[in-house]
Amino acid sequence: MATLNPNVMFKGNCEQAFDFYQTIFGGALSPKMRWADHKMPGMEVPESAKHLIMHVSIPIGEESILMGGDVVDCTENPVTFGNNFTICIGTKSKDEADTLFNGLSKGGKIMMPMDIAFWGDYFGMFTDQFGIQWQVICDAKLL
Repeated sequence: MATLNPNVMFKGNCEQAFDFYQTIFGGALSPKMRWADHKMPGMEVPESAKHLIMHVSIPIGEESILMGGDVVDCTENPVTFGNNFTICIGTKSKDEADTLFNGLSKGGKIMMPMDIAFWGDYFGMFTDQFGIQWQVICDAKLL
């Protein structure tokens, strides 16, 4: 069965937030992916934003993960507090990822279709017909 995990977006202070969260929750932060490391075709990250966090996560208990990143000016959706989060569904298979992505995105707006992301996982993003932002991911080890 799929797991649900929040992904919170920040305006340049993600690293500070997650360093703080680690003092509360303990556990190890995932390696911090910086915007300088992205490999998305057609997206130019401003020099001033390359040091910012594209993705980081920390486990919360045994089943949950809190994820986050900074939104930079070159992305399509600017951060507005109150809608600065997505729900990320972690699946156990590529088929489950496709089924959930196709079902939930019906009538919505697909931002990234399901595909192998540059970091190796099977990943996609969309906003559903009700305005809720979602990410679907299947770990590369499960493909």
